[in-house]
Amino acid sequence: MPQFTIRRVQESDVDAVVGLVHDLAEFEKAPEECHLTAAQLKTALFGERPAVFGHVAEAAGGEIAGFTLWFLNFSTWRGVHGIYLEDLYVRPEHRGTGLGKALLATLAEECVRNGYGRLEWSVLDWNPAVDFYRALGAEPMDEWTVHRLADEPLRKLAETL
Repeated sequence: MPQFTIRRVQESDVDAVVGLVHDLAEFEKAPEECHLTAAQLKTALFGERPAVFGHVAEAAGGEIAGFTLWFLNFSTWRGVHGIYLEDLYVRPEHRGTGLGKALLATLAEECVRNGYGRLEWSVLDWNPAVDFYRALGAEPMDEWTVHRLADEPLRKLAETL
């Protein structure tokens, strides 16, 4: 099994993570929707008020083989924070090595250590990783439908004030 180290993302990783985010958008068949820049991610992760956090999986030799980007959410019912995993991606040549599980386990450990009540994420129905997540014990939230306001509908609603 290839050697890798899971660690918090550092400023020197930003360009590699942005590249992997764009690779993820390609995998999810929506590259035209991904506009993330290194400057944006650097500000989100390391700016004055960071609200996004991340981990990278560094393979032997220093290659960034995978990453997670996440942020805190809050459960009003449980009364505690949780982690919302925005993105998890592993380069194709590193899949099947345990790297994805190690990235998720790192976030699970983050939750347990900090008293967070949940680790949540969304997955496209066709993504082969769905079976992997279910094997870990993740439960699909079938009764819940994600809703999103963006672009013009978001601006229109804001203008109603």
